[in-house]
Amino acid sequence: MPRGDANRYHLKIGPGYNLRNILKLQNSSTTKFLKLGVELTVEERNLLSVAYKNVIGARRASWRIISSIEQKEENKGNETQVQKIKAYRQKVETELSEVCSDILAVLDEHLIPSAEAGESKVFYYKMKGDYHRYLAEFASGERRKEAATQAHEAYKHATDIAQTDLAPTHPIRLGLALNFSVFYYEILNSPDRACHLAKQAFDDAIAELDTLSEESYKDIDYFPKLTVIASLKLEGEKPEEAKQEVETEDPK
Repeated sequence: MPRGDANRYHLKIGPGYNLRNILKLQNSSTTKFLKLGVELTVEERNLLSVAYKNVIGARRASWRIISSIEQKEENKGNETQVQKIKAYRQKVETELSEVCSDILAVLDEHLIPSAEAGESKVFYYKMKGDYHRYLAEFASGERRKEAATQAHEAYKHATDIAQTDLAPTHPIRLGLALNFSVFYYEILNSPDRACHLAKQAFDDAIAELDTLSEESYKDIDYFPKLTVIASLKLEGEKPEEAKQEVETEDPK
């Protein structure tokens, strides 16, 4: 049996994975498997990505709601309520930091070093950019600046590889362009750069549509991504639905 195959089944994790399950991974055979330096299959990396995405997504949503309530109570001058809400917000931020730090360590120490295919490298560097972006969403001061810098470097590295190794219509390349655009818009507060990047990705993909086989049209779910990227072009503003969550789901 090839090295690591005995532990591969531990990566068969479903979309309902929660924080308790994720924390168990730290001392499980899954972590031992990752440390072997074996490149994950497409299914394995997607399952791992979805598991973390579910955990972080729920807490990001909670953080937004709590922050909104906190702001409303501050406007009312309700200091007692503000202190209680602030304490809970900080608890959620601690959980966010722990989850982000965990997957970023796995990416830096195991997944990225073991990646050989260009597609895998783009996937992991995009993922690294995403989780640094999540940190930047709630961090402040130097911590926010550092997270933003790390996110930009990861997205840029992923983009450089994608432009060489992946077709403009490749779903991972499109997802990268979309999330990089979100980063410029929301973290760097640069709508012009966000829209320029999105428009370029959109135009490059459209130019390649005629070269795709009929089977590619059926198998590659990039049209929703193209639609959202195109909407970013409109006067530097995101549509309301894009404001809620414009970043892509990881390609399957």
